[in-house]
Amino acid sequence: MTKSGGVHKAVVPAAGLGTRFLPATKATPKEMLPVVDKPAIQYVVEEAVAAGLDDVLFITGRSKRPLEDHFDRNLELEHALDSKGDHHRLQLVNESTDLARIHYVRQGDPLGLGHAVLMAEHHVGHEPFAVLLGDDLIDPRDPILPRMMQVRQAHGGSVIALMEVPRESIALYGCPATEPTDELDAVLVTDLVEKPDPADAPSTFAVIGRYVLDPAVFAVLRQTAPGRGGEIQLTDALRVLATMPAGEGGGVRGVVFSGRRYDTGDRLSYLQASIMIACEREDLGPALRDWLRGFVASAEFADEPAARSGSDAGGPVR
Repeated sequence: MTKSGGVHKAVVPAAGLGTRFLPATKATPKEMLPVVDKPAIQYVVEEAVAAGLDDVLFITGRSKRPLEDHFDRNLELEHALDSKGDHHRLQLVNESTDLARIHYVRQGDPLGLGHAVLMAEHHVGHEPFAVLLGDDLIDPRDPILPRMMQVRQAHGGSVIALMEVPRESIALYGCPATEPTDELDAVLVTDLVEKPDPADAPSTFAVIGRYVLDPAVFAVLRQTAPGRGGEIQLTDALRVLATMPAGEGGGVRGVVFSGRRYDTGDRLSYLQASIMIACEREDLGPALRDWLRGFVASAEFADEPAARSGSDAGGPVR
């Protein structure tokens, strides 16, 4: 397991309504939608655990009970599988139960990502902590959290994950103004703008859903007024932290991610993520890739414009 650099707790906001996936999310949390054969949220928890974070706090809302049940014991199912001698599926069922110490806090009113993070204050206390957003799945072969925690340990303050995107896509993300450092994959963040107009964006770096935050963020969030969309934006709090002295928990750095990332934030990107992950699995990949080649080459799609195959929902997926 990777050393956590003084960070042991992960916060996973999961209170959203998932309206882009209706009607599937009418009674099922969007975090529980399967990516191949595991709910999306399990990939996120596995990433946290692989980085050495053994304590996970979910910020949930109404109708999230299936999420809690997934990480709890299911004695009847376990007994049924054990009785049949189906030890492989029993192991799969138990994996989610044994991943980490998992806790839950309800957000109540969905007042934004900043408000969700503020709900973690009592649990986190005065420790640095990681925040992982469920819409971004990071391929386990390209971990980003260990490097972010290394930067936090070396410099203090907070660390955000950045990814370079086409300028026309920057309006979908938070975007930082940056200065170079003596580390090739790290930059100093001097300002942040939430979903800027591409013409006004201070860079082509997009903030993706991984953060390592100093506990000083809580005091800032308590003073942060609702911003874009009438919500308390984490981006606004990070802007303040970027100008604060290091001795007060200030300073923000960005680690530039160039690995494989799967976006499950909307329907098209979710389907792309499921297909890409399945294509790379040993048990499913060979047959699925063969089928896809024939499907795309079939007569029904031979005359379709090539642009139809590109992603236009949620930005690039790597």
